[in-house]
Amino acid sequence: MDKTAHKILLKRLNLVADIDAEDEAAVLELPVTVREFDAGIDIVSEGQYVNQCCILIDGFTYRYRHTLDGKRQIIAFHVSGDIPDLHSLHMNYMDHSFAATTRSRIGFVSHEAVWDLCIRRPKVAAALWRETLIDGAIFREWIVGLGRLSGHSRTAHLLCEIAMRMRAVGLAPEYVYRLPLTQHELADALGLTVVTVNRVLKDLRLNGVVDRERSRMTIRDWKELARLGEFDPRYLHFRVPITMMDEVSPERG
Repeated sequence: MDKTAHKILLKRLNLVADIDAEDEAAVLELPVTVREFDAGIDIVSEGQYVNQCCILIDGFTYRYRHTLDGKRQIIAFHVSGDIPDLHSLHMNYMDHSFAATTRSRIGFVSHEAVWDLCIRRPKVAAALWRETLIDGAIFREWIVGLGRLSGHSRTAHLLCEIAMRMRAVGLAPEYVYRLPLTQHELADALGLTVVTVNRVLKDLRLNGVVDRERSRMTIRDWKELARLGEFDPRYLHFRVPITMMDEVSPERG
């Protein structure tokens, strides 16, 4: 059996919790079914009853909801190693949708298998519980940004967050990472218009802070981007320091 999904999951869990060799061996025995999804395709849809959890193996995904008049609000982005619907262990009914922004590989694990693992390996259960708490911390950070930060600050904060999360799993060397998001998707996550997103990214580029070429994002001035976004990485709750990315924790007023 291909163990790629298991190894990526272990890498993520070890970032936030202390699990031992026996715990890792138990995770490696999880029955995982792998599927691929094209960009724009729902992996799970709002209103759907689910009985399995997803592991993002590679690609980029997002969670979203639509208002009654059809406007989309993106409420989270996910990178390799994340378990976007871990909450479904307790709430089988999906109150939002989960889709791919680019072609993505997803590993599916039945709720029954996850529950069995949690019962047998309490440290793994604690690690998964910590994952849901971190998910909540990210939501809180997004709420503050949407409610109180300017368009420039919201954008800077999101670029910092994605950079750090991707660097943590080895996908953002030297401040460069793949950001397969359209300006429409960025606008729907940041609560801005596409015109505003375009202007903000242009300003950041002209000021030498970031450079974007198609889906390739390069951070030219991390300190300035973190300052502009009021980015304090502590809300991500990584157990180990993320080299280069933990050097700026701006004070908040």
